[in-house]
Formats: sequence, structure tokens, C-alpha cells
Amino acid sequence: MSRSTLYRATAILVLLGLGLAALGYAVAVSTPVVRRAELTLPGLRGRPLKLLLISDIHVAGPDMPPERLADIVDQINRIGPDLVLIGGDFIGDKGVGTRIYSDDEIAAPLAGLKARLGVFAVLGNHDHWRDPAGLGEALRHAGVRLLDNQAARAGPFAIGGVDDAYTDHDDLPLTLRRMRAAGGVPVLLSHSPDPFPDVPGHIRLVLAGHTHCGQISLPLIGPLSTMSRYGDRYACGLMIENGKTLVVGAGVGTSILPLRLGARPDMWLISVRGR
Repeated sequence: MSRSTLYRATAILVLLGLGLAALGYAVAVSTPVVRRAELTLPGLRGRPLKLLLISDIHVAGPDMPPERLADIVDQINRIGPDLVLIGGDFIGDKGVGTRIYSDDEIAAPLAGLKARLGVFAVLGNHDHWRDPAGLGEALRHAGVRLLDNQAARAGPFAIGGVDDAYTDHDDLPLTLRRMRAAGGVPVLLSHSPDPFPDVPGHIRLVLAGHTHCGQISLPLIGPLSTMSRYGDRYACGLMIENGKTLVVGAGVGTSILPLRLGARPDMWLISVRGR
């Protein structure tokens, strides 16, 4: 190969790399897709109710400043969910982040969320790696109810929030006991989908994030990483096993690199009704 041919090949590869990076960033900062599902839950009465799952916000520059999160909050409010469930990873300590925000700056836009049955959240691994106590306090000031292996009644629902399994803060048995004590139709929120196989069959709906749907998911290859002990089994989307439904969102932010390919940012709007 001549030197000029080598230069041209190198230039083409560099341009392709820059093009992919630009595309990945454009996807990362795009308006989240609203994915929809309709489910039946035993014991639920009355009109259908709308649950919205959002996860993996990862507030940090350049792709998720608080101003972008405020825009996403406006998007959620226009949808008008009855209940908002946030699946953890508020913190965005990116290796190439252009700015790291305080707990108060991260939580402040969430104070604008409007949901008549409330806003509930669990923490994720990134939150535990930095300042879970400080973030928890900031979330409470913003009107977000944090469930760390806790449960709460929200209208007809018993919302359980199991703490992060990836950092070994989860206590599923304790969470289940507290859900039973709360009463109501059980819905379990978890940062990671990994607890799902151990969830008993009477809990028909489990909501999670963490995987980012791979964040970079390539044709014929699939997600490059899900950070799950089950690999790709619970990587993304809506899955049904043994009568239980698991919904895993792609999240709206990014981790490590502010790029997404083949895994657009999303949130899930789940309409639930009784049988």
C-alpha cells in the first residue's frame, strides 16, 4: 500500500469515526421516545390509570444539563400521567463530562413534575457511588418520594421500591413485606432488572432501568453492555415471564460517554386497568 493510499484510508476512517460520534451525540440529546403499553392488573378497579417510567437521567454536561431535564419534565406533564416512577441513576459522573452538578441542581427540575398520585423513585448504582444521603434529601425537597427497600400507598397501588442490586443495597424480602403492609395493587420499582426472577408471581408488574438498552446497540451484535448478571436476557423493553411483566426503559441520559447508537432515550407510559 502506498503512503498516499494509507493517508486516504486513515482520513476516511477518522471521518467515519467523527460522523458516528456526531450521530451518537445527536441521538443522545434527542427528545425521548414515549413507548406505550396497556396491561391488566388483578384487583384494580375503576378507570384505566397511566403510570410513567423514566430512568437513568444522569444529570451532567454536556448532554443532560438541568435545563434539558426541565424540558423532559415539561414533556411528561403534557402526557399527564397519574403516577411517575423514576428508576434511579440521577447522578451523571461521566468520564468525559463537561460539568458535574450538585444534588440540588440535579433534583430541582423534578419539582415541576405533576402527577396526582405522586412521584416515587429508587436510587441507582451511580447515586450510591457518590452521595446517596445528600441526593435523597434533595429529592425529598423536590417532592420526590424515595423508596429504599420501602413501600408506599399511591391511590390503589402499593408501590415498592427495591434499592440498587448492582451495589448490593437491595433487600427484596423486606420490600415485599412492606408492600403487603401498604396494601393495594402491587407494583415494584427497581433500578436494575436483576431482581425480577425472584419477584413472586402475585406481583404482576415490575419496572426497571439501569441497562440503557445497551446505550450502544449494534446490528447483528446487540447491546455492547447491559451491566446485568443475566446478560441480554432483560436488556430492554417489555418482557413477560411466568405471568409477570417486566418493563426495562432505555433511560434518558448517558453513562461514561455522551453517545447513543441503536438505543434511543425513552420513557414508558403504561396504561393499567383491572380485569
